[in-house]
Amino acid sequence: MKEPFLEPILRKRRIAKVLPILNRIGSSVRLLDVGCGWEARFLKAVEPYIASGVGIDFKAPDLETAKLKTISATLNDKLPFEDNSFDVVSLMAVLEHLEKPLDILKEIHRVLKKKAANEPGGILIGTVPSKAAKPVLEFLSYKLGIVNETEIRHHKQYFNKKDLAEIFAEAGFGKMEHRYFQFGMNNFFAVDV
Repeated sequence: MKEPFLEPILRKRRIAKVLPILNRIGSSVRLLDVGCGWEARFLKAVEPYIASGVGIDFKAPDLETAKLKTISATLNDKLPFEDNSFDVVSLMAVLEHLEKPLDILKEIHRVLKKKAANEPGGILIGTVPSKAAKPVLEFLSYKLGIVNETEIRHHKQYFNKKDLAEIFAEAGFGKMEHRYFQFGMNNFFAVDV
C-alpha cells in the first residue's frame, strides 16, 4: 500500500519527539507499541534504542526477530500481557482512533512496571492530534489527498492538554510531561505510572 505524501514526514516528527525519552531511560528498555499499525514502522525505527519490543494492533504484520515481535489483536479488550511487563508503552497517533480510550489507558497502566525501591516506574509516551488539527487534517486528507483519508475518517476524538491530563489521571497515571508541536496541531505526552 502506497502512503500519501505527508505520512512519512509526520511519522518522522512523532519519532523525533520520542527518541529523547528512550535515550534518557537507556537501552535496556522493554517496549510495547500499542497500535503498531500494518507495518510496525515505529517499532522498527526504535529497535536500535531498545532491548526488546512488542507491537500490538488488529492489523499488525507478522513480525518476529531477535528483538521485535508483533501480535494481532483488537485494542478494545484487555491487553494480553502480565502486570508490570514493560518499561515503556508507546501510543503513537492511536488514542484518537480508540472507541474506549480510558479502558485501554487503564490496561496500559496495568502492564507498565510500577515503581519499586531504587527502580523507576514505567512511562507511557505518545502523540495525539489536538482539537485544532481536526479541520486541517480533514482538508489535507479529503481535499488534497496528502494524508491518509481512511485514517482521518476513523478519528473518534481529538485531545488538548487538559483533556489528556484528565483522562490520564482517571486511568491512574501520575505526572504528565506535555508539549504541543507542529504549530499546536499535535500533542506529545509522557506520563509516569
